[in-house]
Amino acid sequence: MKNLLKCSLLSAFVGFGLLLLHSCRTDFEPSLSTGNLEFSRDTIFLDTVFSNIGSSTYSFKVYNRSNELISIPQVRLAQGENSQYRLNIDGIPGKTFENVELPAKDSIYVFVETTVNASQQDEDQFLYTDQILFDSGVYEQRVALVTLIQDAIFLFPERNAQGIKETLTLGTDEDGNAITIEGFILEEDQLVWTNQKPYVIYGYAGVADEQTLRIEAGARIHFHENSGIILSNGARLEADGSLSQDPDRLEGEIILEGDRLEPEFSAVPGQWGTLWFTPGSTARMQHVTIKNNAIGILAEGHSNTNTPDHYLKNVQIYNTASVGLYGVNASILGENLVIGNSGISNFWARQGGSYEFVHSTFANYWNQSFRNTPSVQLANFLETEDELLIADLTKAQFTNSIIYGNATRELGLEAVDAATFQYNFSNSLVRFEDPFDDFTANPLYQFANETLYTDILLNEDPNFENTSLNNYKIIAPSAARALGNESGAIQVPTDLLGIAREEHIDSGAYQATDNEN
Repeated sequence: MKNLLKCSLLSAFVGFGLLLLHSCRTDFEPSLSTGNLEFSRDTIFLDTVFSNIGSSTYSFKVYNRSNELISIPQVRLAQGENSQYRLNIDGIPGKTFENVELPAKDSIYVFVETTVNASQQDEDQFLYTDQILFDSGVYEQRVALVTLIQDAIFLFPERNAQGIKETLTLGTDEDGNAITIEGFILEEDQLVWTNQKPYVIYGYAGVADEQTLRIEAGARIHFHENSGIILSNGARLEADGSLSQDPDRLEGEIILEGDRLEPEFSAVPGQWGTLWFTPGSTARMQHVTIKNNAIGILAEGHSNTNTPDHYLKNVQIYNTASVGLYGVNASILGENLVIGNSGISNFWARQGGSYEFVHSTFANYWNQSFRNTPSVQLANFLETEDELLIADLTKAQFTNSIIYGNATRELGLEAVDAATFQYNFSNSLVRFEDPFDDFTANPLYQFANETLYTDILLNEDPNFENTSLNNYKIIAPSAARALGNESGAIQVPTDLLGIAREEHIDSGAYQATDNEN
C-alpha cells in the first residue's frame, strides 16, 4: 500500500512538472506561418554586376514578432531552379526550402547572390529580377530581387593542356631563372578597345613590340586584382579620350579602375596592379582617369630621347596604394595632370630621368594609413639591397603647378654627386614647412635661389574644393589664383575642364571658380 502511494505521488509530481514545463514553453510545436512575417528590406538591390561574374553577397533578416514558434511551409525563388540568384538560409544553400522554422520573437538571415549570363537576356534587358516567396496562397509574402547587368568583353590568360595559366616573362633573377607574371599578349584583333562595352582584364594584358594598343574615347576598362597593362620595348599606348560635356556621364573620358562595381569600392586603393611602361615603350594619354590601383603608372626608360616617351594630358590619377606616377629614369611630359591621394607619393622620380609638368596638381591628402613621405620626390639614384643605381636627372621642370597636401613637407629632393640633378619650380605653389630649420643649410632647398625656384609661393592655402572626394578644383580666394606665368598658359591654354586661361592665369590644372559657384 505504501509503495503504491509512493508511485502515485511520484507520477503526479512528474505529470505536474511536465504540465508546468509545457505551460512555460509554447514554441515546441510550431504553428504554421499566417503571412505575418516582417522583413528588414522588402527589395534587395544587388549592385551592378558584369555578365558571368559573381556578385557580392547581400543579406536581409526575416522576423517572427509573435510569441510562438512558427514554420514557414516553403521559401523559394519565383523562377525556381532556373533562377540565376542563389540563396542561403541559416547556413543551408539552395533555391527552394521547406518547413523553415523561426522561433518566437526571433529572426533568421537570408543571404542572396547572383551570377547572370547577359547572353541569355533580351538584347534590351539590363535588369535581372526575381522574387523570394515565403509561403503560398493567401499567406504568401514576397521580397523582390533586382540586379543591373553589364555585358562586357573579357580578356584573360589562357590555360594550356595541363591547366597552367599563360604568363609573361619579365626577365631573369640572379640565378638565371625566369621572372614571370600572370598575363597574355594581346592579339592583333584585340588592340582596339572601344566604348561599346566595358572591358574586364584578368592578369596583365601585354602589348608586343611594334604593336599599338588604342583605347577610344568613352571606354571603360576594369581590372581584376593583380591585373594591368604592360607595354613591351617598342610597344605603344594611345588612349585618346575627349572632353566630356556631361560631368556625371563623363561620356568622353577613358576610365581605368577595378572590377568591383559596388559603391563601397568606388574609392578603395590597391584593387588592381598598374600601367607598366617598360623601357623603349611610348604612350599618349588624353582625358584619362586612373584610380584605385597599386601604382597608377610605372614608367621606366633611358631618358636619352629629345622628345618625351610618355605624354600625359588631362590625365587624373587617384587613390593609389603606393605611388601615383612612378618614373624610373623615364621621360614624361604632363599637362593638366592631376594626381591625388597616394599611400607614398603622388609623383616619385628615381634614378634620374627627364620630366616636365605644366599646369599640374599634385595633392596628397591620404588618410588610409600613416604617411611620412612627401607628395613629390625627386632623386638621381635608386638604391636596392645589392647596389646603388645612378643616372642623370637631366630635367625636372614644374611650371604653374601645385604641390600640396596634409603633410607639412610635400617636396622631397635627394641627390648624389656622381650624376647631374637639374630641377626648377616656377610660378608654383608648394607646401614645405621647416619650423626647426632642418633644411636651411641644404643646398637643394634654397628657395631664394631663382635658378631653382622662380616666383614660387610657399605654404599658402590653394583652397581645394573637396579633397576627400578628390575634387581639386580651386575656389577663390586661392593662393594659386593668378600665380601662373604666360608661357605656361600659352603651352596649355585651357584647363582640365576646357576653360580658357585668359583673365587670370591660375596655377594647377584648374582655373579658379568664385565662392558662390
